[in-house]
Amino acid sequence: MNANAEIFAALRQFEKERGIPASYMIERITQALLAAYKKDKDGYTDNVFVELTESKMCMYAQKEVVDEVISPATEITLDAAKKISKKAQIGDLVNVEIKTQNFGRIAAQTAKQVIIQGIREAERGMVFENFSSKEHEILTGTVLRIDNSGDITVRIGQGTDKTDALLAVGEQVKGEKFVEGDLIRVYVVEVRRSNRGPQVLVSRTHPALVKRLFELEVPEIESGEVEIRSIAREPGSRTKLAVYASDSNIDPVGACVGAKGGRVAAVVDELQGEKMDIVVWSEDICAFVASALSPADVITVTQMSGMKACRVIVPDDQLSLAIGKEGQNARLAARLTGCKIDIKPASRAEEAVEE
Repeated sequence: MNANAEIFAALRQFEKERGIPASYMIERITQALLAAYKKDKDGYTDNVFVELTESKMCMYAQKEVVDEVISPATEITLDAAKKISKKAQIGDLVNVEIKTQNFGRIAAQTAKQVIIQGIREAERGMVFENFSSKEHEILTGTVLRIDNSGDITVRIGQGTDKTDALLAVGEQVKGEKFVEGDLIRVYVVEVRRSNRGPQVLVSRTHPALVKRLFELEVPEIESGEVEIRSIAREPGSRTKLAVYASDSNIDPVGACVGAKGGRVAAVVDELQGEKMDIVVWSEDICAFVASALSPADVITVTQMSGMKACRVIVPDDQLSLAIGKEGQNARLAARLTGCKIDIKPASRAEEAVEE
């Protein structure tokens, strides 16, 4: 009885420290004893059960009382049954106690492995549940290892909730350099189950990383007064955000920029210098396209009939700015608005109308 009380006290302490319920571990201990019995007897276990309480831990094989035993695993003679219960009769079922102390070394090792495996599965399940709730959030981690392939292993979480996440090469921003021990902010893209436990996939290139960073820096976004309606990003180079405020008294762009540019500067620093264009979102596609082509000035925007496409006229000296280096500004504006954009200089405005 004292030994059982100590086992239950240890299980409660284990639950407190590791978060694994004592009821789960009792179930695993039961499975371990059954596995040990099967290994020791190399036989049938369907009629074997365990009683595990703080006052006792017993293991039984339920057997039928018969005149002649054909299957020792499931049958017992009347004389032997009378030693267990004086009222036993032919056809009755009696519970024959199994002496677990007599299990051999291999059986004991089997039981130990079942319990260890149970602990691992419980911890993996806890990690999966914990980090599944953090999908699409930003977490701060430590660079643990950089593989020859360039993949980075990031240790995220604290205490018993920590785990290793994979920052694959394709999810890293070109030009960003990290060394082991660096603190790094990552966006949790997905948490998957795998044979080796939960696999947490994180990113530095995902557009939602920018959104979450602004939510951390801009109280008006966190409160819902300002909304980020659209994002177009080329990681490490430039991002365009379209923001909106239902309250006309709130300047959504000014809220994101912050006093002396402090809020947007914090995001830019975290992204190691990535440029940010913040524009006002509008239901009017022409107004939205004109805004999205910032910092270029726009003369007119005309929506093409029956198409989600616009023709934009800009001053001749603004053409290269509107298009951007290697077409980046126009490309991001098109992705931000979801609209095909055809940009023409003012000197070709009449020609564009004819077309």
